[in-house]
Amino acid sequence: MTMRSTALAASLAAVALTGCSTPGTPRREDLVAEPSACAARRFDIYFAEDQATLTDAARTAIGLTATQLQGCRITMVRVLGLASSTGGADANQALSEQRALAVAEALTAAGWPTPAFELSAAGDQGATTASGLAEPLRRRTEVLVEASPL
Repeated sequence: MTMRSTALAASLAAVALTGCSTPGTPRREDLVAEPSACAARRFDIYFAEDQATLTDAARTAIGLTATQLQGCRITMVRVLGLASSTGGADANQALSEQRALAVAEALTAAGWPTPAFELSAAGDQGATTASGLAEPLRRRTEVLVEASPL
């Protein structure tokens, strides 16, 4: 390799390494923002059949979400209780209400603002999964949280 081609190769390598910082060209760090932890999110809490008592997994999910949203302004929490269709309509409605209340109480205990809650229950009527999945997936509450930075 000649001295001239070595110098040319070194110049090209330097340009390739600094290409992202060419004047007038935005840097990736300036274009890609870290998603805010204080944003709307949805999660499900599952229950055992005919139960409205939170499982250990449910308590963990609630705790993790509460931790992730610390330092955020929680403006609305919608909790929808659901049940499978294995019981009667009245029993399923009551169970759905109990499930929604159990989740709301756990979220309140985690420090979430009580006035922001909207509780509802759909019994087995609102529990149909889009793909017709198994009944256990219908034994849950759906939680939608609206949050924004302080």
